[in-house]
Amino acid sequence: MSAPTDRKFLGRLSLPERRYLTDALRTETVGGVLLLAAAVAALIWANTPAAESYKSVQNFHIGPAALGLDLSIQHWAADGLLAIFFFVAGIELKRELVAGELRDPKAAALPVIAALCGMAAPALVYALVNTLGNGSMDGWAVPTATDIAFALAVLAVIGTSLPSALRAFLLTLAVVDDLFAILIIAIFFTSDLNFAALGGAFAGLVLFWVLLRKNVRGWYVYVPLALVIWALMYNSGVHATIAGVAMGLMLRCTTREGEKHSPGEHIEHLVRPLSAGLAVPLFALFSAGVSVSGGAIGDVFTQPVTLGVVLGLVVGKAVGIFGGTWLAARFTKAELNPDLTWPDVFAVATLAGIGFTVSLLIGELAFAGDEALTDEVKAAVLIGSLIAAVLASVLLKLRVRKYQALIADEERDDDQDGIPDIYEQDNPAYHLRMAEIYERKAAEHRERAQAAGASRDEADRPA
Repeated sequence: MSAPTDRKFLGRLSLPERRYLTDALRTETVGGVLLLAAAVAALIWANTPAAESYKSVQNFHIGPAALGLDLSIQHWAADGLLAIFFFVAGIELKRELVAGELRDPKAAALPVIAALCGMAAPALVYALVNTLGNGSMDGWAVPTATDIAFALAVLAVIGTSLPSALRAFLLTLAVVDDLFAILIIAIFFTSDLNFAALGGAFAGLVLFWVLLRKNVRGWYVYVPLALVIWALMYNSGVHATIAGVAMGLMLRCTTREGEKHSPGEHIEHLVRPLSAGLAVPLFALFSAGVSVSGGAIGDVFTQPVTLGVVLGLVVGKAVGIFGGTWLAARFTKAELNPDLTWPDVFAVATLAGIGFTVSLLIGELAFAGDEALTDEVKAAVLIGSLIAAVLASVLLKLRVRKYQALIADEERDDDQDGIPDIYEQDNPAYHLRMAEIYERKAAEHRERAQAAGASRDEADRPA
């Protein structure tokens, strides 16, 4: 029997939630390191004498033109591979709503408010900078997204981790971020609609839902159907990644009798490595390659569009998330976990300023047709994310010893039953096991004391 979940803000997670979080973030961390490596590779490739080959690969077209899918490699990465990323995001969102941190409206209020403020504030910062500087308002959504994989990669690179409550808070922020990024893409970046293709995509989604409800099994049924739905969605004028989200949201994420994991969790476990380890890094490889010469970096801080993106990520995210959290906690009278402090929340808010994958995607959509400005916006995303990463690293390193102590307490399993001891304080069997362990240790030490005493007597005995 596990201890009841602490209902304080950033309190202890339930054991099942902690296990899910640990498994999910382990994959995301590995994927984040690959994402970081892909971004660095793209920057090197695009800033060497081989830069022309990078552009050639980006713009190389492949695919059946008769189906409206004669796309460039960069286009395939943004519309095709990221559909896998958003499919996983859809499953995450569904699970959070029915079984995770968002299922309880009271518990969900704080992270949802924090995430909303963390998206509104960057947009307002961007709007303010571009209003004062007579810049374009088209990029207001670019700095609104948080990249959980890149944030975790930063934690891995700087050699620190976060207590599970802070990691769950960061993941919930990212999930809500993804939800509103999806809505932004669907509402603001939908081109002229092809109603025939849209109707076909809708019919395909209905069939997908019916097959799931009928418990039809087999990847050979769902994968071809998913590809058809994606192709129809792409040709409809609605951004193709919306198809991935819709299918992810349809999966059942609650367990039934006899099930250890829900179908949604099972499929997420299978697809997440593909998303984090292949789809997102390849998107980064073909999207992050921009010129980073001294002049280009200088332009980022002098043009209103790019300066708005940088300040939105660095200032808007930190102020929005921290301010929203603090105000929500104050008005809901939620108590902060006594093991953590408000500077910890600010550090995580700063870390959330790393907006890579979705920010790059929205930048491409917002300034489609203006290649030069698109590259400048991408450079601003990279620079803003780098600044946020450095600031967050400094803030988190200041508390690293405290985090290490909290993580050690969370993971301690002295009775070696596979359940952390902190979750068994109300379990009599646990205390009986620990009593046996201490009794064995006490008997062992008594024997050692007797042996040591006998050895000393032997040594003190006259020859």
